[in-house]
Amino acid sequence: MPKRKLDENEESQRDVQQEERKEERRIQCIFKSESGESDGSPFELPIDISKDKLQLVCDAVIKNEDKVPYAFFVNGEEIRESLLKTVGEDVLTKTETAVEIVYQPQAVFRVRAVTRCTSSLEGHADAVLYVAFSPNGRHLASGSGDSTVRLWDIYTETPQFRCKGHQHWVLCLAWSPDGRKLASGCKGGKVCLWNPQTGKEICRALTGHTDYISTLAWKPLHLDPECRYLASSSKDRTVRIWDVMTFKTHMVISGHSSHISHVKWGGSNLIYTASHDRTVKVWRASDGVFCRNLDGHGHWVNTLALSTDYVMRTGAFDPADAKIVHDEVTDSCYKNLLER
Repeated sequence: MPKRKLDENEESQRDVQQEERKEERRIQCIFKSESGESDGSPFELPIDISKDKLQLVCDAVIKNEDKVPYAFFVNGEEIRESLLKTVGEDVLTKTETAVEIVYQPQAVFRVRAVTRCTSSLEGHADAVLYVAFSPNGRHLASGSGDSTVRLWDIYTETPQFRCKGHQHWVLCLAWSPDGRKLASGCKGGKVCLWNPQTGKEICRALTGHTDYISTLAWKPLHLDPECRYLASSSKDRTVRIWDVMTFKTHMVISGHSSHISHVKWGGSNLIYTASHDRTVKVWRASDGVFCRNLDGHGHWVNTLALSTDYVMRTGAFDPADAKIVHDEVTDSCYKNLLER
């Protein structure tokens, strides 16, 4: 046999023997919690024990029945692969006392997977096409292909009102920022306004669109405390701003070359529209003047989201009792005026 092959065989055998010696070598260890409390007496562990095997040993020693995963530290350094690679052979061989392995829980809270439906709200005779929670989170509105709007009590999970007024599928819903009005738009291009307290129509239907309503958006509460203005987008390529006090069209905005899929009313009194013409356009709500064009999409723009959506929806409500702060301030001021 050639000498070179003999040398290679000897080197490989030598490496195997060294690995076997490392596996055989053991060291005294003890587990300690974050607070410094030790669990049990010192015991021997292989110096190259892996993190996964260390987890199994720890579970047995501290009786971890919940199987909480732990991170392990030696001298402040986390064990990511094995004890030997983390601490080093020199430190392990020279130490005369038990190596303290500190364990820290990685998951304090257990997250259980949802394996069943908690409840079902039944009542619609056709597909449910849109749902929307009220601003205070206590009520739910649903629009359906059966041309009705239903209002539900979230606490009791029971239906409150069945609102009839549309003759076509109800495609979109929008609660007014104060939660006192609910707008619904249908495939027939009609917008209805409902009183959530009674389930009845507030006024006659708002008509003017020549195609179906895609989305609805109310003027933000800090700009319109009376919740007087409502914007609706349609497949007829227009956005109509409605005055819900006079039940008339306040303004018509047009400029898109295709179906308008979404409309948003921003906190700085700008209106944003997304369209199937692959653009997002920005309009000044006060007079309908076109401000800027945002293009770049290669296909339809189907939806929009503003970074201020959450604060505009919840900012007016006191989190303690879900009441509108504006109402409380206005009522108190009105009482003071009467007293004077």
